[in-house]
Amino acid sequence: MPRQSLLLIVFLVVFIDLLGFGMVLPLMPVYARQFTTGLPQGQQVLILSALMTCFSIMQLIFAPIWGRLSDRVGRRPVLLLSLTGSTIFYFWFGVATLRGSLVGMFLARIGAGIAGATVPTAQACIADVTPRDKRARGMALIGAAFGLGFTLGPLLGALALWSAGHAGLSPWPGYTAAALSAVALMLAIFLLPESLDPKSLPEVRRHFDLQSLREAIATPSIGLLLAAGFLSVFALANFESTISWTVAGMLGVERSSAEILMFFAYVGLVQTLVQGLVVRRLATRLGEAKMIALGGGFSVLGYLLLAWVAAPSQGSLRGIWWASAVEVSGVAFLLPALQSLLSRRSDPAKQGGVLGLGESTSALARITGTVAGVALYHQAATLPFWAAAVVTCAGIGAAWIALVRGHDWDEQPADASAAS
Repeated sequence: MPRQSLLLIVFLVVFIDLLGFGMVLPLMPVYARQFTTGLPQGQQVLILSALMTCFSIMQLIFAPIWGRLSDRVGRRPVLLLSLTGSTIFYFWFGVATLRGSLVGMFLARIGAGIAGATVPTAQACIADVTPRDKRARGMALIGAAFGLGFTLGPLLGALALWSAGHAGLSPWPGYTAAALSAVALMLAIFLLPESLDPKSLPEVRRHFDLQSLREAIATPSIGLLLAAGFLSVFALANFESTISWTVAGMLGVERSSAEILMFFAYVGLVQTLVQGLVVRRLATRLGEAKMIALGGGFSVLGYLLLAWVAAPSQGSLRGIWWASAVEVSGVAFLLPALQSLLSRRSDPAKQGGVLGLGESTSALARITGTVAGVALYHQAATLPFWAAAVVTCAGIGAAWIALVRGHDWDEQPADASAAS
């Protein structure tokens, strides 16, 4: 299959699966809140935090496992297994909602986290067929699929709620997400080829080779890039975990599922347009270093603007929307550049495992960033944004050190390879 056709199929598979994710994620606080009505506030906060983070915890554990497994058995089987799991667990989410089962919802989110931990496998699939100088452009394709899924997913979720005649609990977002994942599964079964060269498959097929992963991250630039990714996603989690409260506060009304869904759709649309139309066109011309500088600068500016317009004395809902667009645009440049460098500096035979480790690091950043953001917000509404700006600066610093100290895999000196 031609490279462009394979990239299109991977894009469609990730996009359709992310539609379901985008439908369900913004509704989690609303659903959990109704499930815990009558409980003390402390217990409600604890349950909500656990429900929001269990998905990321599973990704933290399973992303490197799936990535390493894809290095051993190929990308296609792992993606098919992922989509099958997503179909099952999103359907179970609908069943748990219908029955009002908090335990069932926890099981659905844990299962979806395990099944959805294969984004690095899709990234490795793109890396398999993308030339090194176009790697950032290819990684931006995954980002565009994320953005588009986060744009249309919340809109479909709102439509599912409105079709039920109310904005309360409805199983249809879960059922619809399951149907979309089933469509992606059928698409992958019939159209997605194996991208990994059979010659790249190791002769001895051990399922999990922790020693090889330790050797991979021993390269100085790999560790620094993982640190830069962690800090960047940690900052983003501060934004994502508190922005809905900020928007609701500006409206002067209780948080509503419809308003939250519409704002997430807007953020997703900005990310899609920037990554799909701007980043992919400029990535090859700019290179990773300029993308990091440009994306990091816009991200920090966006966080500072958010801290300014979220202040109670001069709060502005219109300013929140504009500042969020600046911040998301910066992230749209920054994260694909870091993922591209991580791929370029990894042994091709271990690429899935290293990218999986990167996704696992991001999951840990989402967990800790969410906890930090919520804690900071309860101190002052602007603190999460100030913290995000500072942490992003640290991430940019780590990325620049990695750029200076590291080399692409096929350019590393023999003694450096031996040392790693």
